[in-house]
Amino acid sequence: MKVTNAEIVISAVSKKQYPGDQLPEIALAGRSNVGKSSFINKLINRKNLARTSSKPGKTQTLNFYKINEMFYFVDVPGYGYAKVSKKEREKWGGMMEEYFETRDNLKAVLLITDIRHEPSEDDVLMYDFLKHFELPVIVIATKLDKIPKGKRAKHLQRTIQTLQVETSDIVIPFSAETGEGKDEAWGILKSYI
Repeated sequence: MKVTNAEIVISAVSKKQYPGDQLPEIALAGRSNVGKSSFINKLINRKNLARTSSKPGKTQTLNFYKINEMFYFVDVPGYGYAKVSKKEREKWGGMMEEYFETRDNLKAVLLITDIRHEPSEDDVLMYDFLKHFELPVIVIATKLDKIPKGKRAKHLQRTIQTLQVETSDIVIPFSAETGEGKDEAWGILKSYI
């Protein structure tokens, strides 16, 4: 997909702030600092629409990015960052639960993982949480460029097995550096928007 228009519309903390234009939404979930912003930026060929940070835990709201006036990417707060207070984590949890549970125009969720590492307990919990709400999940295994070509299949298999990915869900190896997986990701996303 050629992206000609991309803008952040709102950073929301509750349902009453969500955009009301009923466009389809694709949410991005993942650990803090796993590369959600880099994924968005690579997909839309922009350097910094979604701000990347070396400090984990920066996304504290639901950030709605309108793409080509056709759909939204919704970046949700990252999880698994220890330096955030328990109270703050609970607040984020409630905000994300409300969104995942009540948002009718949410069409699919991109679960961003790091292919270099086995998915964490938090990744497994998030996958199970999304499946509980019967949401289609597309696992994006980022940082592919950091794995030697001969070891990629093994790393990918580990991700699939650890998450116990259902056969109806898709796993895409991806690199924000090289763009590997970008066309495949757009191909899948088009079927939801």
